[in-house]
Amino acid sequence: SVDLHAEAWRIAFQKFGKNVEYDAVRSQIGKGADQLLPVFLSPAELAQFGKALDEYRRNLYKKDFLPKVKPFPKVRELFRRILQDGKRIALASSAKVDELKTYKEIAQIEDLIHAETSSDSAEKSKPHPDIFDAAIEELGDVPRSHLIVVGDTPYDAQAACKAQLQTIGMLSGGWSEKDLREAGCIAIYRDPADLLANYENSPIARSE
Repeated sequence: SVDLHAEAWRIAFQKFGKNVEYDAVRSQIGKGADQLLPVFLSPAELAQFGKALDEYRRNLYKKDFLPKVKPFPKVRELFRRILQDGKRIALASSAKVDELKTYKEIAQIEDLIHAETSSDSAEKSKPHPDIFDAAIEELGDVPRSHLIVVGDTPYDAQAACKAQLQTIGMLSGGWSEKDLREAGCIAIYRDPADLLANYENSPIARSE
């Protein structure tokens, strides 16, 4: 959904008189609106129309772009493999609750989740650690050393690091291996299918 989110943001900025290049906004996908908007808007613009721009973008995305989202192959199989090891899975997302529900349906993982967060769960989005802290609270009394984040942007890894968590990076978000390594990822996989194929040697399989 990264490219779709980027295009929705580009159109929304244009609607409010801001010509933001697609590549510029794409490089910020992974952040929530609270962290993305200040990159492109001045404090005065944020106060004047930031909230309206974000609402326009959100409605545009749900109407024109969300129906185009396709699942990555082998996501359900990967989740089932993780559960076979007696591990639990939490979704730490900055998406709205209704969007998150749609994503779970698209990926066919609704029945494989133990905990989840949405944009309502945290005051600040990634790269701040709030989302991960909220997910840990939902999971219960789990040592952070027993948890591993899987993310596809540097902002996932940066937020995880601030929450004292290790991160596996996915190239499927469009970032380079160098970008993800520099952000703190301890292992890199092409996509969920690649992680599943190499699961036995992955940090997830080795974690307690």
